[in-house]
Amino acid sequence: MIIENVLIVDPLDGEYVGSVEFEDVILDVKKSNKSTYDNILMPAFVDPHIHGIKGIDTMTASQEDFKKFKEFEALEGVWYFQPTTVTCPLTKLSEINLPSDLKLHIEGPFIASKRKGAHNEAYIQPPPRDVHELERYLPLSYIGMITVAPEYDTFMEFARSCEVKGIRISLGHSDATFEQVKSAFENGFKRITHFPNALSPLHHRELGVTGAGLLLDFTLEIIADGIHCSPDFVRLVYKIKSAQRIILVTDSISAAGLKDGNYMLGDLHVRVENGIAKLHDGTLAGSTLRFSQAIKNFVKFTDCSLKELAMVSSYNACKDLNLNGGRIKKGHPAKLILLDKDLNIKKVWNF
Repeated sequence: MIIENVLIVDPLDGEYVGSVEFEDVILDVKKSNKSTYDNILMPAFVDPHIHGIKGIDTMTASQEDFKKFKEFEALEGVWYFQPTTVTCPLTKLSEINLPSDLKLHIEGPFIASKRKGAHNEAYIQPPPRDVHELERYLPLSYIGMITVAPEYDTFMEFARSCEVKGIRISLGHSDATFEQVKSAFENGFKRITHFPNALSPLHHRELGVTGAGLLLDFTLEIIADGIHCSPDFVRLVYKIKSAQRIILVTDSISAAGLKDGNYMLGDLHVRVENGIAKLHDGTLAGSTLRFSQAIKNFVKFTDCSLKELAMVSSYNACKDLNLNGGRIKKGHPAKLILLDKDLNIKKVWNF
């Protein structure tokens, strides 16, 4: 297949008009002398943090549900995603019907009670000293990432054991001090979950996790829905960190793509009103954000370039998760998305 006269957007090579020939991999990329183009071609997106969409929830999904999950995500331009759990008894993890081509993002139970957000405090616990203890509940090959609060005494041993098995550690739901976060950073754990939500705040005498995320060279997840972070805060993070250190995520729950109403997140009741998901006490409970809207929001909030958008929506996540994707370059997988000039999705190729 050949796509001609498109604005090719590569996160490293930049933006230029040209054509792309591909099958399951990209066979050729040619630059053109033209300055006008019909549509925009970008690397297809990656969402490392998503609990559910359109009535499907990671915790209760069947194999058929996961098939639909993939189809719904493809319509959002997402070629790879990490189905994300919520804090639950560890025995519950063994009931997840994960397909072999996906890996879980385990969010909880190894988080701080004070920063639990929409997680059931009854199941929160310190991380074990070795990730192999989780093998009683599911194969380690099923796990792509674990969100962990770094203030636990067992954090470093657990995180290092995860690193050996190729499991990504992301700091999150944490009330840690700056020094505790700095220690994790200096030991190689440089990723933060849905920044700055459910993290100890920035104070001028104690920077907390939020201050550490801004000061140190962390890679940060951002939920660009204008609710979890104000548009101005997203712009602030973009200006301080640059596009190279931001990964867009939805953190969406099963209510995404559906009407307002009552839903479940794990075993917690969630009410969605005006597209905002909350627990009964007003705590935000994930989002109803869809990835196709997240990219538009990020451009609106930051006025970033399309090259930078390709970084935050695909390339950075691929690099972070060691995925073969995120580029429009000869020899790379043909994970591609065609958009119009208003960033509406026209077609997705996900070989």
